Amino acid sequence: MESSWQVFAIVSVLLFLKLLSTSIVQGLVRIKTKTFRWKEDAEFFTNSFPATDDHTIVATANGVFRNDLENIPIFLFLLIGYIHTYSWHEGTIIYSGIFIVSRILHAIFYFLHKQPWRNIAYDLGILSKLLLSGHIIHSVFFA
Repeated sequence: MESSWQVFAIVSVLLFLKLLSTSIVQGLVRIKTKTFRWKEDAEFFTNSFPATDDHTIVATANGVFRNDLENIPIFLFLLIGYIHTYSWHEGTIIYSGIFIVSRILHAIFYFLHKQPWRNIAYDLGILSKLLLSGHIIHSVFFA
């Protein structure tokens, strides 16, 4: 297997684990606080009525999820395009590393309600995608 595809495989797993960790946080908070929004969940886990609002941490995790789902899939698609254009292998590692770190920091700062750090982490991920995109365009038209 070509090493860029190995990097892609590892990146995919790491981003999956990042998404899974957010889901685990949601589940643990729901179980600990016994606040479930769906009737069947409330009946199953607490034998009670559903909560009218999510716990603050669960609501924050929902925001992290939404943001991840707006960013992670397009990054993975761009990375596939980047690898298919036979671009710089080290770039695969660098762009992926920057993106993964940015998504982890973004989630941490989102949960801690820290601005401008959350925005800086988000912008770092966008920068990674822009650089990746520029490198793809360069490889397609000028290499």
